[in-house]
Amino acid sequence: EGRDGAAPSWAAWPAHLAQAARPAGTRGEESQTREPRDSGTALSRPRGSGERQRRLEPQRQHESWLRRSPPADAGRQAAAVPARAMGAPWGQAAGRGFGRRRGRGLPRGASALAAGLLCTALAAYSCWTRLPPLPWASPAPPRPVGVLLWWEPFAGRDSGARRPPDCWLRFNITGCRLLTDRAAYAEAQAVLFHHRDLVKGPPDWPPPWGVQARWTEELELRVLDDEAAAAAEAVATSGLRPPGQRWVWMNFESPSHSPGLRSLAGNLFNWTLSYRADSDVFVPYGYLYPRNHPSDQPPGLGPPLARKRGLVSWVVSNWDERQARVRYYHQLSQHVAVDVFGRSGPGRPVPDAGLLHTVARYKFYLAFENSQHLDYITEKFWRNALLAGTVPVVLGPDRANYERFVPRGAFIHVDDFPSASSLAAYLLFLDRNPAVYRRYFNWRRSYAVHITSFWDEPWCRACQAVQTARDRPKSIRNLARWFER
Repeated sequence: EGRDGAAPSWAAWPAHLAQAARPAGTRGEESQTREPRDSGTALSRPRGSGERQRRLEPQRQHESWLRRSPPADAGRQAAAVPARAMGAPWGQAAGRGFGRRRGRGLPRGASALAAGLLCTALAAYSCWTRLPPLPWASPAPPRPVGVLLWWEPFAGRDSGARRPPDCWLRFNITGCRLLTDRAAYAEAQAVLFHHRDLVKGPPDWPPPWGVQARWTEELELRVLDDEAAAAAEAVATSGLRPPGQRWVWMNFESPSHSPGLRSLAGNLFNWTLSYRADSDVFVPYGYLYPRNHPSDQPPGLGPPLARKRGLVSWVVSNWDERQARVRYYHQLSQHVAVDVFGRSGPGRPVPDAGLLHTVARYKFYLAFENSQHLDYITEKFWRNALLAGTVPVVLGPDRANYERFVPRGAFIHVDDFPSASSLAAYLLFLDRNPAVYRRYFNWRRSYAVHITSFWDEPWCRACQAVQTARDRPKSIRNLARWFER
């Protein structure tokens, strides 16, 4: 083993890695790009130009209709052409026949006029059904929706309300009225409650609907330590809500770092908004979308290898020796050098160049999650690794969970190896074989990376979900049981 040593034994690696790593000539390269799985919620790429194109479409249809429809005078002239062609013989025959029966006939001009009117009516009737749709008959825009953010996440309850984002400019979502003033509570179709702020500090719920009363200072200052009492307090203070209003539970931490879940009463929330694909409003930390332009991030077919000076890097902010990621780091660092950056542990401060520029100088990045749960794939994977242009080595949910969202050849999973030493040997092998290493960037030919913008994007996605949802009522009976499974 070592950067200059011989290639490790194929038998020590998983079958698909051993086959992919064999020298050239032993197998043909296979394209391993695969579209990310659609999890049930539309996640469109934010493009303001696309929305403006749709907004201009009715006007273009109207102009196209005007170009296709001749002027009124031209229409009468066109309708008169068949009338003049048919009117003279028809009028003469009718005049002669009528004259033989009545003794006198219609004037030639009157016959032509009658024929012209009849043909015009027939032409208008036959063409009416072929007219293009009227411009004002286009589908109606999404209905306006008000979404109230009860607190700004992690900002504290005493912080001033910040200016809401423009959902149309940022995420192509129209018809959103984002609210921060609690006085507009009755006007909101949905209210967002951030979990960490919800369970931290004294109870802070909307007043019961229809009851002209305010919270007392005792309730605002009293801290409920007993979970059962907190749950009863939640039910008592929630009361009846404005008709049709939805309460949305929002959380982007894993179950291991979401205290107070069991203190929340059943049927308190209508919807869930989280990174979980089975949430009512699914907002992942990031996702891949089809590449439409060379400037889409990350640009290019692959990062320049000449700029990569190091082998393995890791950025960690919360160091805890009890975590699986720290234990695995200790094992891996015995066989390969790992440069650690962060505020705690053995890490050193991130250089002034910034996190992404620092990580981009390495071939591999340890995208290790602080806990292992379903769909819990954070910015460590999407931003720190894929967007920075390095190969992620992941420790989180199992490989199948990752492959629901990214091609299997875009990352290396620690579960693919029987030990940290065998993983280290494979990383050293890739370091010596650039052609095999570059295969981990094949996904960039077809996809670009979208990084979720917190907290603007979840706010706008909640508005979009209300616009497209039916009016059928729903409530979450046991939030903890769903989220902790």
